Amino acid sequence: MPLASTRLHRYRARFACGVRCVNLSDLLAAADIGEGSASMSIGDDWLQGRSLFGGIQAAVGWCAMRTLVPPAMPLRTLQMTFIEPVAAGTVSAKARVLRAGKNTVHVEARLDDGGKLQATLIAVFGSARASVVRHDLPAAAAKAFDKPFRYTPGVTPSFMQQFDISLIDGAPPFANAQATRASYELSLRDPGPITEGHLLVIADFVPPVALSWMSKPSPGSSLTWMFEMLTEDFAKYPLAGWRADAQMIAARDGYTSQSTTLSAPDGTAIALSRQSMVVFG
Repeated sequence: MPLASTRLHRYRARFACGVRCVNLSDLLAAADIGEGSASMSIGDDWLQGRSLFGGIQAAVGWCAMRTLVPPAMPLRTLQMTFIEPVAAGTVSAKARVLRAGKNTVHVEARLDDGGKLQATLIAVFGSARASVVRHDLPAAAAKAFDKPFRYTPGVTPSFMQQFDISLIDGAPPFANAQATRASYELSLRDPGPITEGHLLVIADFVPPVALSWMSKPSPGSSLTWMFEMLTEDFAKYPLAGWRADAQMIAARDGYTSQSTTLSAPDGTAIALSRQSMVVFG
């Protein structure tokens, strides 16, 4: 099992808020992992309102799925449905193979709390295939401005302690600005090494662009999430200097559709993310 055999650095830090923050690498190293199962003890520093941040939920499910897939077979897509809030504490996932073919493996994982279903994930892991078709997304454009987007206790979600963030285009949440785009530079406060699980956490950071329309703090959450890897060549990158470019595609009746491109520090597009979200207010 690749996670169990990987030497992950141990790291803990106390930030200005005074709350101990435990990064993903630390959580992976301490996880209880079996064949088709994973369990992590996740603290309040990963909360997003009354539920754990969706990216860390995805990482638990991914961890369980990874035990059933050959290490050399990279993640290609992941689809997730958030069913109910997941509280801080012990979070467990169980995974099963739906189909294993010559080049791809379809795996399902479920986050479950004593028989109560909290989230479902379906992922496809696939080997590279010979093909004449190749079309890469253009590299991310240079940033227009750089405005620190800081964690503020009692105002911003607790999981933001795990990141260093700058807004580089668009408007932040609750700016009373009718923005349809937002771009962020993201650094995960984690020594690595980087894994697919870390990419899931980084990709899910972007808040609903629709929240920029609000003049005061209002809740918002994800209903579904689809994540697509564009390349398996990401291990060379650090966990600092990533870029997420988000666009609100449509919004009506409190529901929004949002697409995000995740780019590596050198501007290479690494993944695509699509979310259906709800906003209140």
